[in-house]
Amino acid sequence: MPRVKVARKSTAIDMTAMCDVAFLLLTFFILTAKPRTEDPVPIDVPASTAEIPLPEENVLLLTVGQGKVFYTVEGTDIRKQTLEQMGEKYNIKFTPEQKQVFSGVPVLGVPMNQLQAFLNLDVDKRKEYKQPGIPNDTTANNELADWIRESRKAVASLHNKPLRISVKGDNKEEYPTIKKIIGIFQKQRIDKFSFITAVKNEPKK
Repeated sequence: MPRVKVARKSTAIDMTAMCDVAFLLLTFFILTAKPRTEDPVPIDVPASTAEIPLPEENVLLLTVGQGKVFYTVEGTDIRKQTLEQMGEKYNIKFTPEQKQVFSGVPVLGVPMNQLQAFLNLDVDKRKEYKQPGIPNDTTANNELADWIRESRKAVASLHNKPLRISVKGDNKEEYPTIKKIIGIFQKQRIDKFSFITAVKNEPKK
């Protein structure tokens, strides 16, 4: 009796589950990715062979360029708390709306007497506004020192951790501005901070 031949059928693979996983991963990376903050002034950071990543929390970043200093601190709660403390120090009452706007400002370079007007601007006007930098005169008006001090207090009270401080400056930046910042660190007994650099290839031997 002859064998019964079974007709061959092509194999079909259902890719629906694979597509679902791919879209889930893509959505996850889009939602969790941190947008890059544009520098308030053009900065060409110096090169270095060290590769130590900048932490994503409890970090204060001072951006230095064209003789100006700009302030950034990570964490919505830290920003709000710092603003409240600065308001108490300078006798300025910030509204809840202004505090909410400040918590989303990526880089600050506005004197305290102009801060409320800056926070009241529309989003587009605030982005176009040329910030003059935070006053850092060591003899008359040193608001930068107050921002650093109050940020450290806010991080200590909210997270019970020390604030990590980094400085990002142009490799051709004039020395006096950096000297002022280091002087502020010394007065507040900040002995450990880091400079932001770009990675370069090690020289060939």
